[in-house]
Amino acid sequence: MNLHRIKLLNTYVNSLSLKEILSYMDVCISSQTCIHLVSLNVDQIIKIENNPEFRNAVNHADLIITDGTPLMWISRLFGTPIREKIPGPYLAEEVLRYSAKKGYKVFLLGAAEGVASKAARNMGTRYKGLNIVGTYSPSYGFENCEEEISHINDLLQASEADIVIVGLGAPKQELFVYGNKDHYRVPVSLSLGAAIDFMAGNVQRAPGWVNRLGFEWLFRFFLEPRRLFKRYFLDDIKIVHLIFRYRR
Repeated sequence: MNLHRIKLLNTYVNSLSLKEILSYMDVCISSQTCIHLVSLNVDQIIKIENNPEFRNAVNHADLIITDGTPLMWISRLFGTPIREKIPGPYLAEEVLRYSAKKGYKVFLLGAAEGVASKAARNMGTRYKGLNIVGTYSPSYGFENCEEEISHINDLLQASEADIVIVGLGAPKQELFVYGNKDHYRVPVSLSLGAAIDFMAGNVQRAPGWVNRLGFEWLFRFFLEPRRLFKRYFLDDIKIVHLIFRYRR
């Protein structure tokens, strides 16, 4: 299968449709091949620029999809338009819908204590036949604790899941999957940020028309202005500098 990987600023993305992503997951699950999918937004592009470890983990991911309209605009500016924007929360629900249909086993890893369990209950009600075989919320600072990482690997391996949705925040989730997917051996690992919080109903999704206009980030800012002001208006504005730098 042609994964259509193209250069975008300081990393790469795969210009694929949702249907193509699901088809590739089928192949990997049937062959028990372990892959890592990363959902990339402007904030992560900024982090990649300043974090070589993170850049390495992202660039080694098997699929890198585009979460956010600004990256779609940038790809057009550089003459390599990305075919489809696939936000992480949207992909997570589509994967669960597809898993219920195909009989795939899913594990939810991440979010605060109890959130993944709530997400599992919500999604189990929404998608009849969905088989969520486990949930776990790692302790704070888990990435620095070998015992906790070993415990997570054991949980995932014992679950015999086909898919794990990882919501630990960037860059923790990408670094964890990159360093451990060959230990826990789940065929498909999806690093999808706040997707578990969305599925639990803890974070409100923007209306469809807001997403189509590309202002989902503004919708989220109005919901959490104090938390997101620095990220959106001080950190992410650095993307302009990167555009000019890589344009040259």
